[in-house]
Amino acid sequence: MKYTKQFTFWMLMMFAACLNVVAQKSKKKATTPGNVPVFTQFVYKGNDAVYNENPLKEDEFYTPILQGCYPDPSIVRRGDDYFLVVSSFSMFPGVPIFHSKDLVNWKQIGHVLDRPSQLKVETAGVSSGIYAPAITYNPHNETFYMITTQIAGGIGNMVVKTKDPFKGWGDVIKLNFNGIDPSLFFDDDGKAYVVHNDAPDPGKELYNGHRVIKIWEYDVEKDDVIPGTDKIIVDGGVDLSQKPIWIEAPHIYKKNGKYYLMCAEGGTADWHSEVIFISDHPKGPYKPAPNNPILTQRYLGKDRKNRVEWAGHADLVEGPDGKYYGVFLAIRPNNKGRVNTGRETFILPVDWSGTFPVFENGLIPLKPKLPTPAGVKNLNGKDGYFPNGNFTIEEHFKNINLDYRWIAMRGPRENFISIAPQGGLVINPFENNIKAQKPVSALFHRQQHNSFEVTTTLKYAPQSEKDLAGLVCYQSEAFNYVFGITKKGNENYIVLARTERKGPPRPGNAPQTTIIASAPIDVKNPVQLQIVADHDDYKFNYSVNGGAFQNLGGTVSGDILSTNVAGGFTGNLIGLYATSGNDILP
Repeated sequence: MKYTKQFTFWMLMMFAACLNVVAQKSKKKATTPGNVPVFTQFVYKGNDAVYNENPLKEDEFYTPILQGCYPDPSIVRRGDDYFLVVSSFSMFPGVPIFHSKDLVNWKQIGHVLDRPSQLKVETAGVSSGIYAPAITYNPHNETFYMITTQIAGGIGNMVVKTKDPFKGWGDVIKLNFNGIDPSLFFDDDGKAYVVHNDAPDPGKELYNGHRVIKIWEYDVEKDDVIPGTDKIIVDGGVDLSQKPIWIEAPHIYKKNGKYYLMCAEGGTADWHSEVIFISDHPKGPYKPAPNNPILTQRYLGKDRKNRVEWAGHADLVEGPDGKYYGVFLAIRPNNKGRVNTGRETFILPVDWSGTFPVFENGLIPLKPKLPTPAGVKNLNGKDGYFPNGNFTIEEHFKNINLDYRWIAMRGPRENFISIAPQGGLVINPFENNIKAQKPVSALFHRQQHNSFEVTTTLKYAPQSEKDLAGLVCYQSEAFNYVFGITKKGNENYIVLARTERKGPPRPGNAPQTTIIASAPIDVKNPVQLQIVADHDDYKFNYSVNGGAFQNLGGTVSGDILSTNVAGGFTGNLIGLYATSGNDILP
């Protein structure tokens, strides 16, 4: 009996070992099957004339400080540390957070919302999700707060907290009030308040775009507004008789015993501006400054060089030199007036020597350069600091710890990416294609210049017409270009397709896809794919067997990649993309 047990044991062990060998072989084969693409290189090069024509001196830095789609900035200081957050909509992870010691050099330290439990955007449109985050520090409990509106997942207004922004943020706490753009204010006496944009009281809306700013007292122990404490403190804007639109993005500051309420006004496009009010009490009444707006570019001619437009949605902070600074969003349109880079984060010094703060040179054409604060050295792009100007980003995908600039859409990037044993980024394709309002298997990098070049190297052998991998220029699920390799019959093809929706989104008005060009392609060896953009002109090129680049489809318009054509609030994203649900047929 003893012999039988031993024999059985060893037979089972040998059988298990055989199964393990088979499993390991199977696993190795399954790592990169033919229809799973491997991207072994990604190079992004910016080439904007404004930077070539305005080189930096030793004591200067560029603004915007965050190029590309980094809108709605909010900033806070604790001691010598500055933290800045921006909107992320349905990008995943959400709410990029940056750190600086001097307001010139910034490092991204992560994302505030980095877990699916915090970010419910699985079926949200690109411009839904996270709107206008505001970061604040409460010295009374030594806690940082990030309050925002999540237009997805039934969440609405919410807050998350941390004692240390370098170590992550807590779970979402839902807040019980309507409206958007909330911001917290902690007074010297320990009391807390929330201000936000909201609709007028029922029956009191006077015109389209008529909004109000509302304030609530906030219970720090329960983390919610106190019922019955709400009050409208601004109706319409600076002057209701002028029918101001979209008063929003409020922040309260306290200086010399006075309370200041700063808001964006005029909508987020051509008429955008920043305005300021003053009061003796956080709950008002608030009186507008006589010199409003304190920041805008709306009165300036369209023919000026190096145009900056749509300036507003600002936040103020005291700098290391004792001077105030303001971060704000603005756009730099291309030569056709398109907004492909989206809303970017700018900075200006603020003169607060008088009663009201005023953005220095904020009412005249904004310049691309600013002097650094005294004693600050510009470390542009060095030692992990965020690059500015014309820069090159090169990625060889040697490990899974990618730079924070790489993002996914509507779900974690870890759900579809891995690193091949020999190196290179593996994208395990979802059945959802790029037009789906669902998570898509694309790893995105923001377009950060009006003129740029992107090159990637792709090893890929599609197995059927349902398989496609390549590059995508993605403004949204309804406006995008796909430039990839697929199959038709027994032939492999490279294809360029344009998707756009004609007219407003409504039931039955689906986006339409047009095949611009296609050609047979040899995929025995890695293929290089390239996008070259010069303002509104985009070219899609490819190279096989290390040869010269060939163009596919000629020069095409970047119009559908622009906010003011496609709508929404995001800029163009450049994606390494794959799908097993392809419907683009050569």
